[in-house]
Amino acid sequence: MTTAAELLIKCLENEEVEYIFGIPGEENIAVMDALLDSSIKFITTRHEQGAAFMADVYGRLTGKAGVCLATLGPGATNLITGFADANMDYAPIVAIAGQGATTRMHKESHQVLDLVSLFDPISKYSAEILEPEIVPEVVRKAFKDAEAEKPGGSFISFPENIASAVVEDDNLPLTVQSPVPSIAPQNKIEQAAKLISQAKNPIIMAGNGVVRGRSHKRLIAFAEKLNIHVAQTFMAKGCIPFSHPLSFGGVGLQAHDYVSYGFDQADVIICIGFDMVEYHPHLWHPTADKKIIHIDENYAEVDKHYILASGVLGEIGHSLDRIAEIATPHKEEKNTTLRDMIVSELDDYAQDQGYPIKPQRILSDTRKALGDSDILISDVGAHKMWIARLYRCEKPNTCIISNGFASMGIGVPGAIAAKMVNPDKNVMTITGDAGFMMNSQEIETAMRYGIAIAIVIMIWNDSKYGLIKWHQLRHYGRDSNISFNNPDFVKYAESFGAKGYRVESADDLLPTIEQAFADNTVVIVDVPVDYEENMKLTEKLKNLNLPDMTTTE
Repeated sequence: MTTAAELLIKCLENEEVEYIFGIPGEENIAVMDALLDSSIKFITTRHEQGAAFMADVYGRLTGKAGVCLATLGPGATNLITGFADANMDYAPIVAIAGQGATTRMHKESHQVLDLVSLFDPISKYSAEILEPEIVPEVVRKAFKDAEAEKPGGSFISFPENIASAVVEDDNLPLTVQSPVPSIAPQNKIEQAAKLISQAKNPIIMAGNGVVRGRSHKRLIAFAEKLNIHVAQTFMAKGCIPFSHPLSFGGVGLQAHDYVSYGFDQADVIICIGFDMVEYHPHLWHPTADKKIIHIDENYAEVDKHYILASGVLGEIGHSLDRIAEIATPHKEEKNTTLRDMIVSELDDYAQDQGYPIKPQRILSDTRKALGDSDILISDVGAHKMWIARLYRCEKPNTCIISNGFASMGIGVPGAIAAKMVNPDKNVMTITGDAGFMMNSQEIETAMRYGIAIAIVIMIWNDSKYGLIKWHQLRHYGRDSNISFNNPDFVKYAESFGAKGYRVESADDLLPTIEQAFADNTVVIVDVPVDYEENMKLTEKLKNLNLPDMTTTE
């Protein structure tokens, strides 16, 4: 005799689920009991939002759906922020919530909400299990939709009386099959190759689809063969090493940055694995007069600033190989001024002695402390803008930035998930003091699961909502209601049994980070940050007037 809850767990095992992140509740007790006999490890979190963010980052790093679980009502609604973040950033996630019995769902009832309707606008698939026999179909469809390109969120509502109902023993999990990406037609390959060959100043915009499709090596080969510079969105950082001479680094600020001149002077923009949510075209293509080539597995979103000259739909790496075979390579660059300016910006601050510490110096020392394969999780705030601009990634999926939904609070739970996926790598989150306090309770989760979740939490401390102040000053010249008080972060860390350090000078930063990783536990590094640099950057970019730096053929 098998209950529907036990069958659900069998189906999750069939999907090769390693972890479920969540909180037990009254309406999911049948599922919690079934987990006791499962190979799946349940990670008990301190808030459902933390659970959803952990599943979110797990999905980003593995390509397999991260799974989170909550009870009905407030437990389910607490999942929404992390779930929406994953869905909008195309990270595969499956959320499961308990629900009241079907015998009380037709009327006003304690904690009962229409969860399927709540999750429907922020998911690829949202369904309720209304009969125990349909568990295998619902679970298989949830994972299939969540993991299919473009990936995203699936939600399952599981009423408590259905979960405890008996199901026939021959109702087994369904066979798992992964779809094979399509291949672009030859006429589209030839069309794109012709446009690239005829271009005078092409530039590549690499998006997160390159990372999701594990196509970064073929992107590098494509750029090298055709000698075209590559700009990367926030979510594609590392798909070409920053140290590569063809890398223009990250692009995504609303301000007109150095790399923006590369787009200004381009006549053909090759968008590879680009999702519009990463960096809206009106910011990098305001004139709407350049030729755009869209290379992706899926069709392009419709936008008046993103009208295609060619759309190449199919497996990205395969398309790049075929285009590179027949396109005419561009000549060697005679002017590398733009890349030189991008490279020098961080170097100029490597020895800056200012205190509080400038963002540029913090990121310079952070880069020195982290290996090329180590992982940095960026929370959302002013620090995210600096990380996106200046943190030099050498490999994909080594700098995770929430961008489409851009939700504060992802840092600590995201770092926990990253460490679970990559136990042999150093993992750090950089978070603002505001974002840190939103899910700092998950430090207890990390400590409870022990040394396997040793992470470093670097807090950029300014006692303000720094990014909002930045925007307020840009628009109105004054700030409004952005200040708050912080706890003693060192004592706060110690209250969890973790460690904490406060950096007292610029020269103390690098050795403190190195010591934090050597401690091999959860460590908070409290770094007073000089956010006066925010408006200085705004003024600097506003006044940029670079010479013509187009490729000379």
